[in-house]
Amino acid sequence: MPLDRTRLLDAYRVMRTIRTVEQTLHELSLAGRVPGFLHLYAGEEAVAAGVCAHLGAVDTVTSTHRGHGHAIARGIDLGAMMAELFGRRDGVCRGKGGTMHVADTDKGMLGANGIVGGGIPLAVGAALSAKVRRTGGVAVAFFGDGAANQGLFHESLNLAAVLVLPVVFVCENNGYGEATPVEYHARVRDLAVRAAGYGMPGVVVDGMDFFAVHAAAADAILRARRGEGPTLLECKTYRYFGHYVGDPLTYRPKEEAERIRTTRDPLDAFERRVLAERWLAADDLRRIDAEVAAAVEAAVRYAEASPPPDPADVTRDVYVHYARAEEG
Repeated sequence: MPLDRTRLLDAYRVMRTIRTVEQTLHELSLAGRVPGFLHLYAGEEAVAAGVCAHLGAVDTVTSTHRGHGHAIARGIDLGAMMAELFGRRDGVCRGKGGTMHVADTDKGMLGANGIVGGGIPLAVGAALSAKVRRTGGVAVAFFGDGAANQGLFHESLNLAAVLVLPVVFVCENNGYGEATPVEYHARVRDLAVRAAGYGMPGVVVDGMDFFAVHAAAADAILRARRGEGPTLLECKTYRYFGHYVGDPLTYRPKEEAERIRTTRDPLDAFERRVLAERWLAADDLRRIDAEVAAAVEAAVRYAEASPPPDPADVTRDVYVHYARAEEG
């Protein structure tokens, strides 16, 4: 057994929670009950769960515009997160961040980010802080295949390698940079080969397989903790929904998603493995399914009951720069 019973149950709970939250948000968004754009993480659950299973209180993560899964995997309060997505005062960021800026620094979740690749250099900064302060912490940067073509991706990998920082770069390659197939925007089959140019390991893993991600992340995170520097971990995964809720998905064939859902779904694969190995029983999983469904329903009720932010608090909890002309 690669994990004990408790950790297997925790991993399944994280993945089931992500899936249920995202499916619920999809329905709520289409019904007009959630404001603004939503970028859903369904299909990529094994990456967040497999990586974050190794992280503790001193560790940090930076996320993307598709950040709900990472927040859940870091243990963010569901009610507070849902209220944030609804733009309510009881949200984890008081309703001022929303889906693309949800954060909870108490959980080591430094924030989703509306800038493509914007979280990568922030993770490098967090790793530098951990090294200088000798906290033993590791920073993880989650980002997509499209972000791997940003200049700040290359600058961040170079700086992390030069300074031998405790950071793991996790590329969630879901096959599409928004609507552009990865085969079109990159001339290499595996983005992880780019790591060689910066003198760090580059590892490719099946991002639909929790156990594969968990094992690869264990090596990368342990390497960082030992002071041996960064790793680029490329997780080949797939997003079930479009780039955003309402995306017409004209750029990929319908049968592609159906085939992957049927043959490679991360939750189904996890269940098949643990049942075949007799590590868990079906009743254990169905109990978690029911508990998660109830928790998500409660989170939605909490969010809808929360009041909107008070306009008088517009400058609270934000950094405001005042420029003033010199007198005289």
